Amino acid sequence: MKKFNIPEYYKSEIISRVKAKRKLEDPRKKDFSPTILKFGDVEFIISRHFGFCYGVENAIERSYLAIEENPNKRIFLISQMIHNPDVNQDLLDQGVKFIQDTDGTQLIPWKDITPEDIVIIPAFGTTKRIHNLLLEKGVDVKTYNTTCPFVEKVWNRSKKLGKNKHTIIIHGKYNHEETKATFSHSRENSPSLIVKNMEETKFLTEYILGKHSTEKFKKYFENKYSDNFNPEKNLNTIGVVNQTTMLASETQEISDIIRSTMIKKFGEENIKNHFADTRDTLCYATNDNQSATLELLNLKADLAIVVGGYNSSNTSHLVELLEEKFKTFFIKNEKEILDKNLINSFDIHSKKNITSNNFLGDNDKLKIIITSGASCPDAIVDNVIKKILHLMKVDYDINKFNL
Repeated sequence: MKKFNIPEYYKSEIISRVKAKRKLEDPRKKDFSPTILKFGDVEFIISRHFGFCYGVENAIERSYLAIEENPNKRIFLISQMIHNPDVNQDLLDQGVKFIQDTDGTQLIPWKDITPEDIVIIPAFGTTKRIHNLLLEKGVDVKTYNTTCPFVEKVWNRSKKLGKNKHTIIIHGKYNHEETKATFSHSRENSPSLIVKNMEETKFLTEYILGKHSTEKFKKYFENKYSDNFNPEKNLNTIGVVNQTTMLASETQEISDIIRSTMIKKFGEENIKNHFADTRDTLCYATNDNQSATLELLNLKADLAIVVGGYNSSNTSHLVELLEEKFKTFFIKNEKEILDKNLINSFDIHSKKNITSNNFLGDNDKLKIIITSGASCPDAIVDNVIKKILHLMKVDYDINKFNL
């Protein structure tokens, strides 16, 4: 796999050595067991796969290259480059400006963007509307287009399904930049509908089986289907794709329940004419990270810490998996660990920051699970480990840690 040129301060002392050792021992990624790091009486259980993926490293490389190559030009990002606050803040500090917020709120009017400006397309990609708007303005949309190739793979899958007269069901979060981009591409080729979870999928399948009115369907999925969507006609032949960072098991469940519904309606012998058995469109990193996290559930630990941006979809799903068994804290960086007794973390259910007391407990011997999202620099994970060791008053030599 290609090696990317990313800033040195995103790299790490500890995690880089862990990953290098595991890659040497397991180049085909068949072993999802974690790495155990022991610093005195504190044991860190490091997930087999986490941190920067191909798409993120590509986006970082291209973004910093844009800064380096254009010292006298204005540089813009359509929105956050990736969902990590430290990385995005660093780009802002270097003079890059965001045209929109993550929710689509306009921060800089499009009329202010000129053909001389540099515009970076983020890893999530962008909508056809914005892409065409930039083309019309004469802006270069190729040189610094950092759209993840795995996102583009979903777009290509949608296009193929559309050509075969399939309606596209997108498993994704409606307001997420990637889902917005995928929806804008898929609806050009086929009627398209976004479902967020199993609850929405069950409503969809009930409608297919005649249990809800079309009026109720349109109200339930308001703003989540394409303009050309006719639920009475467009739900006879279906293909499923997804936002690449969704929970893999949920995508599979959604595909399975839709397939079963189509069998009920049209018969097993006709299923190939009504449901496309698309292969999973999750990216390799999402698959690997989730599989490695599931492996952690087989172990014993005192707590789990997940590091990453609070608006990161792939990171929130790691939290969702770990909190089934462990006391889990979702933090953006080491600064959220205030002292041995206090930690600020993000609750993925209430979408609020909470402060927890005595999070490390009173035991001097601890087993702590550590992982992070695909947009989190390994250096931040290093800082979390070091902060905990400092609070636990554990003397250590980074160059001599037990690996």
